[in-house]
Amino acid sequence: MNAPADIAVYMTGLGRAARQAAQRMARAQTAEKEAALRALATQLREQAPALQAANARDIQAAQAAGLAAPMVDRLRLNAATIETVAQGCEQLAAMPDPIGEITGVKRRPSGISVGQMRVPLGVFGMVYESRPNVTIEAASLAIKSGNACILRGGSEALHSNLALWRCIQAALQGAGLPAEAVQLVETTDRAAVGRLIAMPEFVDVIIPRGGKGLIERISAEARVPVIKHLDGNCHTYIDAQVDLDLAVRVTDNAKTQKYSPCNATESLLVHVAQATAFLPRIGEVFAAKGVEMRCDSAAAALLGPVAGAQVRPATEQDWSEEYLAPIVSVKVVHSLDEARHALPAGSGLGQRDGQRQHPLCRRL
Repeated sequence: MNAPADIAVYMTGLGRAARQAAQRMARAQTAEKEAALRALATQLREQAPALQAANARDIQAAQAAGLAAPMVDRLRLNAATIETVAQGCEQLAAMPDPIGEITGVKRRPSGISVGQMRVPLGVFGMVYESRPNVTIEAASLAIKSGNACILRGGSEALHSNLALWRCIQAALQGAGLPAEAVQLVETTDRAAVGRLIAMPEFVDVIIPRGGKGLIERISAEARVPVIKHLDGNCHTYIDAQVDLDLAVRVTDNAKTQKYSPCNATESLLVHVAQATAFLPRIGEVFAAKGVEMRCDSAAAALLGPVAGAQVRPATEQDWSEEYLAPIVSVKVVHSLDEARHALPAGSGLGQRDGQRQHPLCRRL
């Protein structure tokens, strides 16, 4: 769409519509939400050619603009990615409805029972970069948790996000739910972000997903609560007692399934009791896939003899580096505590993206 003449008026309209839709979503029956999620999966599969065509426009523009290769890779919406997010919608539909769940019930001396009940948050805003699959992830979580959301993706993914949003609207309407429950900011004007994060009358929480600069800007300027992450640096730890075959498979997947996402492993920490057995095996895997290994002296001694291994000495910066590339830092440690102390503040020890397991709701 063309940039609206008045961003404040445009964003206020989105906020007002989201607040109204949130009231309907909070009352939505489990069956309605499940129907919308299954319909979204169907829409994604049926519209896959159109989605890929829209994505191709974004990829071409990103490459012409000189966007870094990892960022272009994050931008891709191929058949496998579409099928993955479609399956995610179906998996989410099959999960128990979190809304209305009561936990922690205690009987008070007065005879009253007091507990906590999960209820929707209301409206959340999400500001994110590059990955168009986040549009579906955020929308599906909003539907499952009975919330409304306003999504603002990166300008580099605008055509992809618009095409995905049309699938979301069709799924919501087909299930009898308001299309305004999921709204996409259609302008790339940065002023729209500034307005989105400063509308407490319409938005209950902001979730930024992206680089450090984006997180810092949102945190500094937001007038609504912010759920944020820090640097996207993930570590995998191999403990003293471990199934070696499983450890090799998990580590291989964590690093090489895809190098560009923020949940790819960047550092590998191995307990000294398993180092001799584990490191040559994972070293063979990494060598075959062209992964450079930046090692401390103990890891280098075990990985250096591996045929074809690209082994380099690690620097202090390597333990906190987000490579987004076929590079991994490797360190031998003597305990879980040492592994934890090796982590820079804000990093994740072997984390994988688990947002589908934690719908957005709050306890009363």
